[in-house]
Parts: sequence; C-alpha cells; structure tokens
Amino acid sequence: MAKKAKNSVLKYTRVKPFTNVLISCLFIFLALICLLPALLVLIVSFSSEASIRMKGYSFVPNELSLAAYAYLARQTGYIGRAFLNSIGVTVVGTVIGLVTTSTMGFALSRPNYRLKSFFTWFIFIPMLFSGGLVASYMINAHILHLKDTYWALILPICCSSFYCIIMRTFFQTTVPDAIIESAKIDGARMIRIFVQIVLPISLPAIATIGLFLTFAYWNDWMMAKYYISGNKHDLFPLQYVLISLEENISFLTRNAQNMTAGTASNVPSETVRMAMVVVSVVPIALSYPFFQKYFVSGLTIGAVKG
Repeated sequence: MAKKAKNSVLKYTRVKPFTNVLISCLFIFLALICLLPALLVLIVSFSSEASIRMKGYSFVPNELSLAAYAYLARQTGYIGRAFLNSIGVTVVGTVIGLVTTSTMGFALSRPNYRLKSFFTWFIFIPMLFSGGLVASYMINAHILHLKDTYWALILPICCSSFYCIIMRTFFQTTVPDAIIESAKIDGARMIRIFVQIVLPISLPAIATIGLFLTFAYWNDWMMAKYYISGNKHDLFPLQYVLISLEENISFLTRNAQNMTAGTASNVPSETVRMAMVVVSVVPIALSYPFFQKYFVSGLTIGAVKG
C-alpha cells in the first residue's frame, strides 16, 4: 500500500525530459541576463577610451587598457582611506544592527512579555509613517550631535523595523518554547539562553539579516552627504568618494572646451566609471558565497509553522 502511494506521488512529481530541458534552458537564459551586464561592465573597465569612442560599449573592444585603474591608483590616498572607512563602518554597523535587531526580535517573540503588544506597534508604525528627513537630521545632528563623526554613518541605519519583524517571526516559528522552558528549569538566565541556545538555532536568520545590513552599509553614501562636511575628507566612505570622483569627471568632460589642451582628454571618463563600479562591487560580491547557504535557509525556514 505504501509502495503504491509512493508511486502515485512520483507520478505527479516526475518531470518529463522535454520539460526538464525547457526549464534548464529558461534558467540558463535568466542566469545570462544577470551575468552579461556585469561581464560587460568588467570588459569596458579594461577597454581604452578610443575603443569606446569607436565601437561604444562592446564585449570585444578594439584595444585593452588599464588607464581607468591607473587613474584610480593615482587617487590611492583618497580612495584607500575611504575603502578602510567603508570596511570599518560596515563591520561595526552590521554587528550593532544584528545585536539590536536580534535582541528586540527575541523579546517580542516571547508570549509572556507584558509590553509585547506595545513595542510591536512601536516598531511597526515607522514602517508605514516616517518623520521625514528634516526631523531625522535635527535629531541626529543637533540632539545626538552625530554630525562629522563615524557614528553618523552607523547609527541612523543600524536598526530597521522590518528586520525586527523578520527576526520576531523567525523566533516565534523556529525556536521551540520547550527548549527555553527546559533551560529555565535548569536555572539558566535569559541572557544565557539567548546566547547559548537561541542564537545557534537562529544562525540562518542572523546571517540573512547580516547580509542585508552589510549591503546597506557598503552601498550607503547618503549618510555622508547629510552628516559629513565637505572638508572632512578622512571620514568619507568609499561610495561617496567614488560618486564625487564621477561628478568631477563629468564636470571635466562637459567643460572640456574651456580647459587647457589635454586636461580633460587625459581622464578616462567612460572606463573609469566602470572601474569604479568594479571596485565597489567586487569586495561585497566576493563575500556573498560565504553567506549563500545561510541566506537561502534564512529566507525559507520558518515560513510555514510546523
């Protein structure tokens, strides 16, 4: 009887060879759609300006050149400091974000927490209504005095209501209450239960939120624009520096006729834009494979309560 039921299930779940080929071709096509633009950016960054002027953006340039990367290398002091700033801000911000998000989510997931309903609404309302940029700037710059400090790049985006809701739902659907009650009976305090029992179980969700926070901090440049003065060059993150360089290159290109002969032509305007994309994307892209396993699990586990 069990064998018959198994064969019946296989009958409706088996994929025909022709259908399998079609599905495989579809996913190959989708993968190429995602891969080819990134490959084009990489190739253009190694192309010469003359080749781009002749053929435009092409997968097969007439001439290869390292002029774009040489131009960025000449900005080593400026870009190097910004690169270290972005690494520091990303690491510290991600850690703080994970601590605040996981602790808040765990507290809201406990059924016997008296203020659970109040704080759930407290963090849910900002997802729908925001105080606006002016209010945020007044609080961060004039009340908390974060302006022209590294904390201005970290604290305003370290905690998200959306991430707190995700963590709360994950804890509710994945962490068994029986384990926590058993630990309490054994005399463990809540902080020890959270660190030694809950966090190891919740590694997929924590890694997923950590990946989102890492992307947010690494790609952020708006906080620097709002809270870092123009003369504080040692505080600029990488993305802000790259955007500033791109704006300077665009200015030189637009006003080439007013410049000294050769001034604007020596700047590889098109290729350097692509080189900046590579410089900013490659470090964070290389970190993704290490999070992929946990990232996929964090998106699916706890979606259905068993």
